[in-house]
Amino acid sequence: MREPTTGRESEIESVLEMLAETPKEIGRIARGHDDGQLHRPPAAEAWSARDIVAHLRACADVWGRSIGRMIQEDHPTIRYVSPRGWIKKTDYLDEDFRASLRAFAEARSALLDTLRTLDMAGWSRRATVTGTTLGRDATVLLYARRIAEHEVHHLDQLRRTLPR
Repeated sequence: MREPTTGRESEIESVLEMLAETPKEIGRIARGHDDGQLHRPPAAEAWSARDIVAHLRACADVWGRSIGRMIQEDHPTIRYVSPRGWIKKTDYLDEDFRASLRAFAEARSALLDTLRTLDMAGWSRRATVTGTTLGRDATVLLYARRIAEHEVHHLDQLRRTLPR
């Protein structure tokens, strides 16, 4: 019989589930839509499905690197990097939607492999983040939850962009 989880263990399980579900949900939302629909914004100044996935990839890159540093280094100081600035250094906005989603899913799988190896102390590893209006202390769990919650918002945006 499985032992009951603590509140923190339950939170970690929830975050891992959300992170694992995002690439699958993007695929479900996009199913049945052609390249034109995936690459075309629904309105002026709106993001296309491709733009949304590109943004999620940039966020995952930036925040995932921060998680990696927290795991590998003892309480590093990490200068905040804006995912909106980072994306300009990539070709994500020009990539085909499906290729971009595959790359996102592969990177997500690697992040999940890393996170699933952590014990409670690993989830609590910290960094000091600078370069924001308020310097802050962050943990692996905080950053993983931040990624997951941020993606929920963009999944809703994607559903509005690609209605059934």
